[in-house]
Amino acid sequence: MKKILSFAILLLVAGSVSAQGYYGHRRAVRRSAPRSQSNDFYRVRVGIAGGFNFADAVDSYNTDYSTAGITAFHVGLTLDVPIIYPVSFAPEVLFSQKGYSAQTNDGNFTQRANFIDVPLLAKFRLSPNFNFVVGPQVSFPISTTNTYDNGFDVTARDHYSTTNDRTVLDGVIGVGFDINPSVELRARYTIDFQQTDDNAYFLPGYRNEVFQLGIGFKFQ
Repeated sequence: MKKILSFAILLLVAGSVSAQGYYGHRRAVRRSAPRSQSNDFYRVRVGIAGGFNFADAVDSYNTDYSTAGITAFHVGLTLDVPIIYPVSFAPEVLFSQKGYSAQTNDGNFTQRANFIDVPLLAKFRLSPNFNFVVGPQVSFPISTTNTYDNGFDVTARDHYSTTNDRTVLDGVIGVGFDINPSVELRARYTIDFQQTDDNAYFLPGYRNEVFQLGIGFKFQ
């Protein structure tokens, strides 16, 4: 877990440092974009973001095993590195909860899985206040909690460490709206490209699907 966090944080720091030098060489490109839309574009910005996850599971093997969504959360660090107007590189490091709920013969089942997500996004400024993001995401599993209840009381709760499970490659697509230069509203959709390991996630294997709504604060 410490190694994963260190790697992710170093990724953001290294990107920020390298972008400072790169930024100095790109000032001349300002003339290629309308001044009214790019007067603050070439600024490297670090920020924080957080919000809600509306998570579910897709592609279960067992056709008799239907799932429903859960509400969870995400929070973490963001970085915006301008490349050439209107495109920037936007890596992030997020703690993110995923999972699902289901009805079984033994009652209700709910799973909450904790991940460190590292989205590596291309960000396109479509207007002074509106942007579009797309790209891959690497998800590092941390832990999973499976909860069983009979509709009235919790009958069992199992905790698993999943740090030894394989990392998962995801896809991300989303939009953002800047309320002002420092505050952004965010909406995103992420889905696993790979199925989860089965050893701690409760059979059958599946892919995580998450809709995210959040807010970001940018600093410079």
